[in-house]
Amino acid sequence: MPLSPARIVRWLFTSDPAQAPRRLAARWLFLRALGTIFFSAFYSLLRQARGLIGPDGLLPAKDYLDAIRQTEGASRFWYAPTLFWLKSDSHALLLLAWVGLIASLLLILNFWPRGMIFACLVVYLSFISALQTFSSYQSDGMLLSAGFISLFFAPPGIWPRWGERHPPSRASLFLLLVVWFTIYFESGIAKIAGGDPEWRNLSAMDDYYQNGPLPTWIAWHAQHLPHWFHVGTAAFTLALELVLVWMALLPRRFRMALFWLVTPLQIGIILTSNYAFLNYLVLVLGILLLDDSYLAALLPSGLRQAKFGSPDGGPAHPKPSAAERHWGTVRSAFSALGLWVSAFVLTWVFYSIAAQLVWMILPSFPLPTSPVSELEPFRIANQYGLFAVMTRGRYEIEFQGSNDGKTWTPYPFRYKPQDPREAPGIFAPYQPRFDWNLWFASLDNWQQNRFVVYAEERLLAGSPGVMELFAGNPFPDAPPRQLRSVVWQYWFSERAEKKQGIWWRRELIGLYAPALERQPDGKVVITEIPQPGQRIRR
Repeated sequence: MPLSPARIVRWLFTSDPAQAPRRLAARWLFLRALGTIFFSAFYSLLRQARGLIGPDGLLPAKDYLDAIRQTEGASRFWYAPTLFWLKSDSHALLLLAWVGLIASLLLILNFWPRGMIFACLVVYLSFISALQTFSSYQSDGMLLSAGFISLFFAPPGIWPRWGERHPPSRASLFLLLVVWFTIYFESGIAKIAGGDPEWRNLSAMDDYYQNGPLPTWIAWHAQHLPHWFHVGTAAFTLALELVLVWMALLPRRFRMALFWLVTPLQIGIILTSNYAFLNYLVLVLGILLLDDSYLAALLPSGLRQAKFGSPDGGPAHPKPSAAERHWGTVRSAFSALGLWVSAFVLTWVFYSIAAQLVWMILPSFPLPTSPVSELEPFRIANQYGLFAVMTRGRYEIEFQGSNDGKTWTPYPFRYKPQDPREAPGIFAPYQPRFDWNLWFASLDNWQQNRFVVYAEERLLAGSPGVMELFAGNPFPDAPPRQLRSVVWQYWFSERAEKKQGIWWRRELIGLYAPALERQPDGKVVITEIPQPGQRIRR
């Protein structure tokens, strides 16, 4: 029978129990994990949104959106897709975070998966579009991309259970695996194309554990492993990202083997680094490599028979109820339209992802750019390049206050390394965006990271929202008269020092940003500016 466009579309984008790929168990596990990741993201925003983009925060969303309104006009809704156009005060921030929390919890409970994923996407995109510099992470794009494709991957219905009658379509499963593949492969390409000699001579992991954004206490032990271990880890990372990841295209047994190669790697990264939900998402996307036959073998035979059909992995065909037959006629009226809409949208997303991969390898390859640029504000089709260039040193910014200009008291951080005797914690998938951005800012100058100066100003004013970003207030009675930010260089301690309870060694480099002072009339003036060349740069 000749293949027509309609037949191809139906084969790729419909949910046919008789022909669709057997991923009921993998889908069920993935969607529960996706809800958990969304929950962690919204919980993080609930605790930080006021201090980051609230009215008295570091980068108020209202000021940002007002500036966009003046320059973009009606197109602002596409350029910055966010519900905060309606209102962006502290109550709106907290309300929307709570909506996201509730929707993600209901997704975990398998209540109306498509509706809850849509709610999570709208709320999360609203925050990402308003967070400005605090949303410049690849993990945010990963979550939006995986979440959007999951709208088409998830089963319909209020309580779909395993969704036996609506298995995932080939296109939605394929696109989720494409996202998983590009995270690895594009990161490998970036390591080679970036020209970092540390990847070429396999020394990239020598100081990785101590120089990453927020290492864990396990990273201290990993840092002190023999050199051969670090060389082997660097070599395995490159081999996996550039070569082994292609096993996803090979027959079933190779995909199963690939799952057991990538999973220990992601668990190791999770244990040694606090990259928020990034590695959790990459980990659970890998579950989609496994089919029902493989996962069902881990279940009791009765449950395996009930949920996944016959022991040979054949599809189950539950008999529809009378109500389902009644509504089947109504649904069929919209099925054709929905099919073609799904085909158009998912094809658009695939083109954007594929084009960016091609441009990464062949930057001048002539492909249309407008489909890619039009999707960019929504961050559902992204390019990845994790650790293309390794950090050469660890620098930490510290805020200090004083009332006499002689005795300076530091503001304690919640998550960032500070006290040399305090062990690094494990708190991922929670994402402390303020602490993260300070690590990135420490590798550059303050002119490119104005939020550091804004933090000094807010601390001088005693902003309650900004104070919530810190572990405590060293000036509980009144804000200090003077504020400065200094930068330290940190190293993990040696074994002998560790026995004395010392986790870090540090050395003061100097002033990071202009020091400020509040005058008796309330005006804030600059008292000192960092000297050129004072900072050690990346």
